[in-house]
Amino acid sequence: MRIAVLIPCYNESLTIAKVVSDFRQALPDADIYVYDNNSTDGTDDIARKAGAIVRRETRQGKGNVVRRMFREVEADLFVLVDGDDTYPAEQVHRLLEPVARGEADMAIGDRLSNGSYFEQNKRPFHDLGNRLVRGLINRLFSTGLRDIMTGYRVMNRRFVKNFPIASEGFEIETEMTLHALDKRYTIVEVPIDYRDRPEGSHSKLDTFSDGWRVLVTIFSIFKSYRPMAFFGWAALVLLILGIAVGLPVVYEFIHWHYIRRLPSAVLAVGLVLLAMGSFGCGVILDTIVRLHRETYELLVLQREPQDR
Repeated sequence: MRIAVLIPCYNESLTIAKVVSDFRQALPDADIYVYDNNSTDGTDDIARKAGAIVRRETRQGKGNVVRRMFREVEADLFVLVDGDDTYPAEQVHRLLEPVARGEADMAIGDRLSNGSYFEQNKRPFHDLGNRLVRGLINRLFSTGLRDIMTGYRVMNRRFVKNFPIASEGFEIETEMTLHALDKRYTIVEVPIDYRDRPEGSHSKLDTFSDGWRVLVTIFSIFKSYRPMAFFGWAALVLLILGIAVGLPVVYEFIHWHYIRRLPSAVLAVGLVLLAMGSFGCGVILDTIVRLHRETYELLVLQREPQDR
């Protein structure tokens, strides 16, 4: 099988040569691609000298880089890994095996199960962010994934060539996982070791701004992929509020045969109407999403002969 190692990079001059060398040693027959994202420290030249195929993406953001990679690179198996030397190349075969055997469409390098991420990662709030995102996604999609935001993944061609990427930044890992869950791709988690960045190397991930973008992505995808649940909960909240506001008005009318709290009556009716509208939106959009999934499956089946 043709294997492509995809390494998105932005200012990783301290580590990129080692990452390329390590994967060249682990996968001597693979094509190693480094996509430079406007680095100013010579990352592209260092990667080229290390033996990588170097290309450039001018639109800033990891999501933009991954989109370009998935469009341009041809292979049977795709290894996506960061260029910061935090993921061990020697463990790539453990990720490749289930995908190569057809047991999974995507293998995820799980940093959390063996505790290495918590021991090595010293950046504040990252653990909290991981737990929050993992809890939200597992609850929304009724799954039990342990590491949602890992940057070490192996994917087959079917997944890569049928993944419409909307993200621009670091929320790409979350979108990748959500897409796999929604489109019923098979995911396998493989525990791996994790090591923190070497001294002098700095993370490009902003804990708060990128964390906020990840949460917005989850919210947006929940609304788009689970509209019945999203609008159903909204309808329930609006209905409860409408009943709470309207009960005193109903009691007043039964007791006095007259409504003195006219603003409350108008508000209660408005809230109930909004609840009915929200529920109706959920039913309609849920039907559209189901039809979209069926259309997606048909398109994937049509593409499979050429993907092979």
